[in-house]
Amino acid sequence: MDTLFNTSFESTPSPHTLPSVKLKAHTYELQESNVRLKLTICDTVGYGDQINKDDSFKAVVDYIDAQFENYLQEELKIKRSLVTCHDSRIHICLYFICPTGHGLKSLDLVCMKKLDSKVNIIPVIAKADTISKVELQRFKAKIIQELNANGVHIYQFPTDDETVAETNTSMNSHIPFAVVGSTEFIKVGNKLIRARQYPWGTVQVENETHCDFVKLREMLIRTNMEDMREKTHTRHYELYRQKRLEQMGFSDVDSDNKPISFQQTFEAKRSNHLAELQSKEEEVRQMFVQRVKEKEAELKESEKDLHAKFEKLKRDHAEEKRKLEESRKALEEDYLDFQRRKQQLATAHHTLTLGKSKKK
Repeated sequence: MDTLFNTSFESTPSPHTLPSVKLKAHTYELQESNVRLKLTICDTVGYGDQINKDDSFKAVVDYIDAQFENYLQEELKIKRSLVTCHDSRIHICLYFICPTGHGLKSLDLVCMKKLDSKVNIIPVIAKADTISKVELQRFKAKIIQELNANGVHIYQFPTDDETVAETNTSMNSHIPFAVVGSTEFIKVGNKLIRARQYPWGTVQVENETHCDFVKLREMLIRTNMEDMREKTHTRHYELYRQKRLEQMGFSDVDSDNKPISFQQTFEAKRSNHLAELQSKEEEVRQMFVQRVKEKEAELKESEKDLHAKFEKLKRDHAEEKRKLEESRKALEEDYLDFQRRKQQLATAHHTLTLGKSKKK
């Protein structure tokens, strides 16, 4: 990116030990002469570093969908500000391929297949100075053959405009671009150029006989930037928008396959929604009534049980009271009998004492 835009974005290297893929987006304001460019670079940190790579593409797909969703929500507002709002949709995906010379990895094919309907993909062979020119041509042909065999649709530069048709046709034949990047400058003649210096020689980044960097830069920045933005809007975003509106229940035709307006669809959707709400309200009311009845029956049963227990306790209490009363009466009778006997004994004793006194 530094080489492509001839600047320093001051990005920090990311570790290769992350447990999952994360996307880091940074927006920059670039200016060259009187041309201003608002550029957002999104880096897929940790992509392909995990042992299990099955879901490596998911974070990328989710991020792209999230940007489409943000634009759609802005588009659906009553007061829209599409001109002034920041369009964060991804317009181009530079998919870097390792220069192995043996074709694409399974991860590359799976990821590009998931992305080709959501973003413009340009495959790029990184570190192209590590492979010979003959091997590089074979590698390019192998990549294109594998992409076609697996039904992966990469971005093709447009050839319908006569002013760029010849150039774009030629550039399409160079895909995937084999590039070399460098932040170092060396002096060649009287000029400072970006290059990578090795013991066996120098690889000049902007020398078209050394790599395809200049071709990539021309196609991306100078020739086809607007076409990529337009294709993102008319193809990829439109496909996402269509699916989302269908998920929301909107359609261009009714059940009889007759054209239907957005307002009619909205009114029908609103009527269905109100009917569903009314149905749910009735269902909740019925459920509430049923639960109240069940609770009332339960309370009545509990009341009946309590009443039965109360009656039993009342009977037990009465029986206990009766027994106590009988015991009290028996005790009173015993007490009276005791008093009577005591009185008799006292009287007998007194009589006996008087008899003895008379004898004396």
